[in-house]
Amino acid sequence: MKALVLSGGSGTRLRPFSHSMPKQLIPIANKPVLEHVLRNVRDLGVTEIGVIVGDRAEQIQAVIGDGSALGVEITYIPQEAPLGLAHCVELARPFLGDDDFVMYLGDNMLPEGVERIADEFTAGRPAAQVVVHKVPDPRAFGVAELAADGRVERLVEKPQEPKSDLALIGVYFFTPAIHKAVAAIEPSARGELEITDAIQWLVANGDRFKANEYKGYWKDTGRIEDVLECNRKLLDDLKPATEGEVDAASTLIGTVVVEAGPKSSAPAIEGPVVIGAGSVVKDSHIGPHTSIGRDVRLTGTSIEYSIALDDATISHVRDLHSSVIGRSASVGPSDRSTRHHRLVVGDHTRVEVAA
Repeated sequence: MKALVLSGGSGTRLRPFSHSMPKQLIPIANKPVLEHVLRNVRDLGVTEIGVIVGDRAEQIQAVIGDGSALGVEITYIPQEAPLGLAHCVELARPFLGDDDFVMYLGDNMLPEGVERIADEFTAGRPAAQVVVHKVPDPRAFGVAELAADGRVERLVEKPQEPKSDLALIGVYFFTPAIHKAVAAIEPSARGELEITDAIQWLVANGDRFKANEYKGYWKDTGRIEDVLECNRKLLDDLKPATEGEVDAASTLIGTVVVEAGPKSSAPAIEGPVVIGAGSVVKDSHIGPHTSIGRDVRLTGTSIEYSIALDDATISHVRDLHSSVIGRSASVGPSDRSTRHHRLVVGDHTRVEVAA
């Protein structure tokens, strides 16, 4: 089996960060979302991975490389415009050949993995097998509609009156039969080749189709709120490790990961927290569910439930929470009387807030 990972979307809901970086590279628990996805694929025993990339291809390649650091082999496949998931399958045909494959959206987090579902696909080999998850409002998703006996009757893309709460969550398993279906369908009203249309074509032509419900934690990391929530979830599973320098005046509470290189002099670091390599924490309080990237500088600051990306500087600002501070951004004090508790600061941006 091979894998096709889609990493070409623009991520408009993640602005301002998507102005300067692909949404798939935003870090969660100090690893890019795309790296979490590739690790999940590798855990299925799949090592040949095609990655669909758009106009941010160079940034993705600079971070992920050829995949050898993750134990996989990556082939980058350019897509000039986002023309649908089935279009990605069409572009990847030379890479995929006649192999079965898993297609995985590069901004979806399923930390508990889909090994069981992959095993079922390998054993039964339906033409298409989708992963679904119950959601409160299915109207924003492709939805699997069920017959009275529980069989999947059809897939509907973003229905206004959904007949099911089982949403497709971005993981699909296919045999080579999908290529004939993709070649047979036409673009939808929004001008895209829809993977749901291709699967419906298979069903209409008598091919077997299956849906498996994923009952673990799932998050589409398309918004800042989703990124912060997912960060909290992954940090809850941290195992403590201290490789960096933490002085005797610092108090570590709960699960704390300090990567090699950081120097910490903090009244308290309350886990779960991860502090990246080369970061310096001085006279600061780091509260729970916070990820501090590499080479970050914190001075006289208190921060919790937040993410600070690589090379950020935060000095003499109190009570930051539910914040995301971009790469090489600078947050410092001003003489204003208002207090800012939640900040979203883009890359290379300087912001002054009440100390």
